[in-house]
Amino acid sequence: ALPQVALLGDEGAANHNRLGGHYGEPGIQLFVYGREEGNDTRPSRYPARQTREASEAVARLNQVNPQQVFFAQQNPDVIDQGVFHNDVIAVSNRQVLFCHQQAFARQAQLLANLRARVNSFMAIEVPTAQVSVSDAVSTYLFNSQLLSRDDGSMMLVLPQECREHAGVWGYLNELLAADNPISELKVFDLRESMANGGGPACLRLRVVLTEEERRAVNPAVMMNDTLFNALNDWVDRYYRDRLTAADLADPQLLREGREALDVLSQLLNLGSVYPFQREGGGNG
Repeated sequence: ALPQVALLGDEGAANHNRLGGHYGEPGIQLFVYGREEGNDTRPSRYPARQTREASEAVARLNQVNPQQVFFAQQNPDVIDQGVFHNDVIAVSNRQVLFCHQQAFARQAQLLANLRARVNSFMAIEVPTAQVSVSDAVSTYLFNSQLLSRDDGSMMLVLPQECREHAGVWGYLNELLAADNPISELKVFDLRESMANGGGPACLRLRVVLTEEERRAVNPAVMMNDTLFNALNDWVDRYYRDRLTAADLADPQLLREGREALDVLSQLLNLGSVYPFQREGGGNG
C-alpha cells in the first residue's frame, strides 16, 4: 500500500485501462492521473484525486514493464465538471478505447502514441456536440463495461439512464450502425448500485488464470446459483433498511456487523480474517 500522503493520492483501478490483444498476454497499461508535482495544469474547482507520482509508484510496485506503460493526464476541465475518475469518461477493452472527446489532456497526441503501440488500435471518441460531458456524467455512459463476444465483436453493458436520455441513446444507436467492433447494447437497471456510488465499472475486474491457478483458488468464492442465493439471503438478513445517527452509538449495531462478517467469512470459507474473530471476542 502507498503511504497516505497527498503526493501519492491513488484511487485505484478507476484510473487504469489495459489495451492489447488476448487478456493473458502482455498489453499496454494506461494509467490516468489528474495532477503531478510541478505541473500547473490541474483542475481549479475540485481537487484531482489521482497523482502521477502515485500511478508511477503503483506501476513500479507491480513490476510493470516500463516499455508497456503510458501515463496520461485527464482533462482538468472534465474533472471540474464532476469526472473524478477516468472510468466516468473512458473505458477500454482489448484494442478499443471508448472515450469522450474531452477525456484527456493532449488527447490527439495520446491517441497517436497508443495507435503506434497497440496492434489494430481503435479510438471511439464521443463528440461533445452529440453528448456533453454533463450528460455523460449523469447517464454514466462511460461507467460501463465493454465486453468481447465469441465472434470477435463487442458488447457495451450500460445503465438504464443511457436508454432514458434521448441524446445519449440516439448516439449509441448511431454507434451500432457505424463501422466499429461494438455490435450490441445491453441495458440494466442499476439505480440501487448507482445511488451508492457504484455502476457497471465496479464489475470490470478481470483476473486471467491458467487451469492450474484456477484450481488453486478457493472454490467457495466462485459465483454459482447456490452462492448467489446464499449471498442474497445474507443481505436480506443483515442489511438494515435504514440507519440513523443514534444507531451509530448502539452496541447492537456492532454486534450485528460482526455477526454478519462472521457468517459471510463462513459462507466463503475464508477462515478468521477479521481481528475480532482471531481475538476470540465473538459477536458480543
